[in-house]
Amino acid sequence: MLYALCYDFRMRIKLTVAYDGTDYCGWQVQPNGITIQEKLNQAVSDLFGTGIQTIGASRTDSGVHALGNVAVFDAETRMPASKVAFALNERLPRDIVIQKSEEVPADFHPRFAKTNKVYEYRILNRTFPDPLLSRYTYFFHRKLDEGLMDEEAQALAGEHDFTSFASIKSQTNTFVRTIHEIRVTRDAHDVITIHVEGNGFLYNQVRIIAGSLILVGSGQREPGFIKKALEKKDREASGPTAPPEGLTLVRIDY
Repeated sequence: MLYALCYDFRMRIKLTVAYDGTDYCGWQVQPNGITIQEKLNQAVSDLFGTGIQTIGASRTDSGVHALGNVAVFDAETRMPASKVAFALNERLPRDIVIQKSEEVPADFHPRFAKTNKVYEYRILNRTFPDPLLSRYTYFFHRKLDEGLMDEEAQALAGEHDFTSFASIKSQTNTFVRTIHEIRVTRDAHDVITIHVEGNGFLYNQVRIIAGSLILVGSGQREPGFIKKALEKKDREASGPTAPPEGLTLVRIDY
C-alpha cells in the first residue's frame, strides 16, 4: 500500500525593518497616503505570489524613522527564512531595508509579546542647521543645557502614570508604563540624544517627553517642571509634542 506524504511548508516569518520615514505617512496602511506597511505588503505579496498582510509591532507616525521595527507574516514556502530578507530588499525602495528575517513560532505576535522598546530622539543644537542631518534631527538653535535635561529626565524613570506625556488621542485602558532607562547626552557634532527604554510607550509619549525637556533645557521652564507635570496627570501640564523627524525606533527586544 502506498501512503501519500504531506509536507507543511507554512511558516511565520519575523522581519526586522529599518526605514527613513520622511516620505511616508507612518507605518500603518491608510487610504490617504503611502505607508511603510503598504510597501512591505506589496513586496511580500510579490515575492510569494499571493496577497499577504504583515503585522507590525509599532505603528510609528508620519516622518518617524526606525532601525529595528518588527513585522511578521505567514507564507507557504521552501525558501529558508534567513534568505527572505535578501529577496524582499530587491523589491523594496531604498529607504526601507529588511535587516534580518527569521522563522518564529506560529503563535508569535509582535504586539502582544512582552517587549522592551528603545527609542532615541535627536536634536541638532547649534546656530545653523546641517542639511545632512535635517531628515533625522530636530533643529533647535537656542542653547540647550543637556546636563539639566538629563537631571530632569530622571523623574520619569520607573513605573508611573504618564497621562501628562500622552496624546489626548491615546486609546488605552491604562496610562501606566515603565521607563527602565532614560538619559540625555550631547556628541561632538552638537547632536543631543534623548535615549529612552521602556516596556511600552503611549501615543506620542517620547515626542512629548522631548518637547518638555527642551522647555527646561532652554530655560523656558524652571527645574522641577518634569516632576510636577508627571504628578499632575494632565496633558496640559507638560510641554509640546516635538516634531517627528527627530524620533527613531532603535530596536524592540523580545
